[in-house]
Amino acid sequence: MRRFPLRAGAPTAAERARSILAAAHSMTVVTDGRDTEVRRLDGAGVMGHVHLHTPFEGPGLPPGGRVPIRLELTDVAPIPVRDRLRARVTLTGLLAAPYDPESTESTCMEFGQCVLEDATGRAYVTLHELQATEPDPLATSEAGMLTHLVDDHPEMVPLLLRLVRPLPRSGMLRALPVAIDRYGLTLRLEHPRTHRDVRLPFNKPVRHIDHVGPQIHALLAAARRLSHTGHLLT
Repeated sequence: MRRFPLRAGAPTAAERARSILAAAHSMTVVTDGRDTEVRRLDGAGVMGHVHLHTPFEGPGLPPGGRVPIRLELTDVAPIPVRDRLRARVTLTGLLAAPYDPESTESTCMEFGQCVLEDATGRAYVTLHELQATEPDPLATSEAGMLTHLVDDHPEMVPLLLRLVRPLPRSGMLRALPVAIDRYGLTLRLEHPRTHRDVRLPFNKPVRHIDHVGPQIHALLAAARRLSHTGHLLT
């Protein structure tokens, strides 16, 4: 059984990349000088559409005729916040034959490189890390959960702002939930010219979507125990 670190406050680069690959609805495939938009990813994710395997390590030269390929994916916040692009994942590798966008079979791709890019910088994820890491249990449901929070429970965000440290500066325009994963909820605080993201960690990482509710309620309970600061959004 896989164990999660109890004090982890955020997903690793491998977890983020693997979750983006699992939750993606589309990707751009670049090969043979062409860009192809692939939108048949629902339910299977990228790693159901493309089978990754280790680079050629046999004796002699690798088989000829291999075709370079690049897969490009964007992680966009489902909530209309400022700067909705949360991350990019780029996978590069080689195919034994030209890519067929009409094929219903999984494409076999020799792994070259996986790069995760976000506001914090660039991280490289190995094939072993991708294969050994499970997608976040909330990855494929995150959009619906965040939309539900914004549309049906708008009163929650002003309450959760009591947990933000340092406290939000005066002049904040709005705050919205921009991400949720097994480790916690992230709020985006927007000011006239800038914005910042603040993570509110759960008491412990969740293992199933059904465990999210109690963790959200625990955050709200902690927020209620704090006194009002008097200048937060209401």
